[in-house]
Amino acid sequence: MALAIPYSGKFLVSAEAPTKAEAAIVLAGDWTGNRLLKAAELVKAGHVPVALVSGPGQSYDRNEADLAIEFAVNRGWPAAYFEPVRHVAHSTQEEAVNMLAYLRRKNIKRFLLVTSDFHTRRSGRIYRHLAPEAEIHVIAAPTNEFVPESWWSNRESRKTWLYEWQKMIANYLGGL
Repeated sequence: MALAIPYSGKFLVSAEAPTKAEAAIVLAGDWTGNRLLKAAELVKAGHVPVALVSGPGQSYDRNEADLAIEFAVNRGWPAAYFEPVRHVAHSTQEEAVNMLAYLRRKNIKRFLLVTSDFHTRRSGRIYRHLAPEAEIHVIAAPTNEFVPESWWSNRESRKTWLYEWQKMIANYLGGL
């Protein structure tokens, strides 16, 4: 039983090393900017020509993609690295439907999915389920609030672990 506790945190993380692709998708919902900055590094390193920044909805009359890109530019990254993809979504699954529709319109079939480390297993599963024709590589962005090996040791890690497991179970119950 004691081994299951640390493993349950590590299980959430299912990421790969970066590889060459047609684009990177930066999933929304990271208020620290780590996902976006990781994608900027991937563009700079030549893995992808552009980072498609998911922007679901509005915060204070601003789309999240626009706020995120402004954040990166203010930190010295070229605006040309990023392309906003504005849509409406309230879950990772809804976001995937929107982002995959955009990729299909652009005929992009090989992409890097950039998200927080704790979100890699679930988001990768959703995208692979909804786009079996695509070649998807899930890339982990570091997080400040989750430590997979010792998630129980601080409050923010415990909350992140609990929320992600709740969402994962809900996805499994819904057929994903």
